[in-house]
Amino acid sequence: MAPPILKLDDIFLSFGGAPLLAGAGLQIEPGDKICLVGRNGSGKSTLLKIAAGLVEAQSGEVFRHPSSTVRYLEQAPDFAGFNTVQAYAEAGLGPGDDPYRVTYLLSHLGLSGDEDPRMLSGGESRRAALARVMAPEPDILLLDEPTNHLDLPTIEWLEGELQKTRSALVLISHDRRFLEKVSTATVWLDRGTSRRLDRGFAHFEAWRDQVLEAEELEQHKLGKSIEREEHWLRYGVTARRKRNMRRLGELQTMRSNYRGHKGPQGTVQATVSDAQESGKLVIEADKITKSFGERAIVTPFSIRVHRGDCIGLVGPNGAGKTTLLKMLTGQLSPDSGIVKLGTNLEIATLDQKREDLDPEDTLANYLTDGRGENLLVNGEQRHVTGYMKEFLFQPEQARTPIRSLSGGERARLMLARILSRPTNLLILDEPTNDLDIETLDLLQEIVAGFPGTVILVSHDRDFLDRTVTSTIAPAVPDAPDGRWIEYAGGYSDMLVQRKGALEERKRAEKAAEKPKTQQATASGSSKVKLSFKQKFALENLPKEMAKAEAEIAKREQVMADPNLFTRDPATFNRLAGEMEKLRASLTDMEEEWLELEMLREELEG
Repeated sequence: MAPPILKLDDIFLSFGGAPLLAGAGLQIEPGDKICLVGRNGSGKSTLLKIAAGLVEAQSGEVFRHPSSTVRYLEQAPDFAGFNTVQAYAEAGLGPGDDPYRVTYLLSHLGLSGDEDPRMLSGGESRRAALARVMAPEPDILLLDEPTNHLDLPTIEWLEGELQKTRSALVLISHDRRFLEKVSTATVWLDRGTSRRLDRGFAHFEAWRDQVLEAEELEQHKLGKSIEREEHWLRYGVTARRKRNMRRLGELQTMRSNYRGHKGPQGTVQATVSDAQESGKLVIEADKITKSFGERAIVTPFSIRVHRGDCIGLVGPNGAGKTTLLKMLTGQLSPDSGIVKLGTNLEIATLDQKREDLDPEDTLANYLTDGRGENLLVNGEQRHVTGYMKEFLFQPEQARTPIRSLSGGERARLMLARILSRPTNLLILDEPTNDLDIETLDLLQEIVAGFPGTVILVSHDRDFLDRTVTSTIAPAVPDAPDGRWIEYAGGYSDMLVQRKGALEERKRAEKAAEKPKTQQATASGSSKVKLSFKQKFALENLPKEMAKAEAEIAKREQVMADPNLFTRDPATFNRLAGEMEKLRASLTDMEEEWLELEMLREELEG
């Protein structure tokens, strides 16, 4: 094992109240690709800043190899003194670094380099900062939410860059799919301390649940031990006669440990307030178009959205997702075509810029609309502090101004307000920005189980796959030309269908190149059918998929034992590895079956 190039050990940091970090650690070795996970407010960004040397811990050991280079992705880049983005990015290079790397990175991040840094949007600033820290290919790259404000093509490109980089990585991100593809190790920051799993994020949640179950069992055992010792203290003859001081001391220690145990932070508990049912047809758009100058944003597009649908809009930044969303919801008139909204619609919107938030307003005033201490949720009067607790806000935060909240807390606050109001049409524009994984899980459950209709814009592939019933995407993903297509299913389903359509188009082009006589012979002989191999696969893949699902279920049952990881880590890791391979195989079989089924339907007319 290579010696660490950066090591934090027993880090302590407090800002006056309960410690933010108490015994946390982080060890980085050459080639590591670590994801740092934890709840919003758990100290992830602070620990990363300590690793970068930007924040000093109050106690603990910090070691950085003297010859190692470290780059940290700033949340708010300082462009002072730079006239162009190119100059800003090149300032991060060392003496022997290749300046072409800056041009290459800026190009793939959608920047020319000639932009005036003072005129950049938040997303463009993040892209410039990414180019600056990645260009030198440092020994250690510390990235805090690198995918924020990036579109899907750029996120997928960034995944490839980070997978092949020689730099050791530490990543903080809410994007599950991104973490699964890039990370090979996971550090979990929880209640001030850290734990490490030498496997990627795909294995984190199962491992976390095992750890928490084992911890809960230990607390239960400790409680029982205290009961036994207290019984001895009251009724033991020896205790009354000799007053065994050692045993009394041990009891006091157990009581202290039991009372002082700080359990994991609760999860957000919420449901959407009931609203009057909307009409069956929620939105009908017929041949709508929109252009800005000579640029077509939407060419004739038609869609019918029914009650219960969950529609996802995806595409590169600037493709026109928000424009299309505004036209479908009646906020923007099309240049031509008609949009009809259904009856009894009660719309709630979560916008990506959080423009609904007044930074000077207090949390309580925002939630109640300034109507005192109570709000009406599902027809029931609720005190605002009690309702806030369901979204992990403390009662003392009720009078806190919104400007003091983190990005994740602001998103949670807007979610709390939306869910308190009756709605049957949810409009979510980049709802996953800044949310921690547990709150993302809640949002997924809400969207998936919502009885009304949902239209959402997102770059989060995992969130789309778990929630939407259909996906609207540009017909030409790399160069949007205003044409949009609706695909059945989530983001992964859309990719499979797109791939099938592309292959079919290639086959058609190939056929068109053949001499007409050959085409005539082929068309006159017999109707095109699936090959024997394709028919065999179509019939047998469901059986193979069922077998893989059964094997996965068997291993999940064994791994459900809360003591397995501590008792037999080798077996736990072997089973986890087998499950990873089985799940990958199952995904491949599902995609192959879907492609063959689509081909069969097409050939059979």
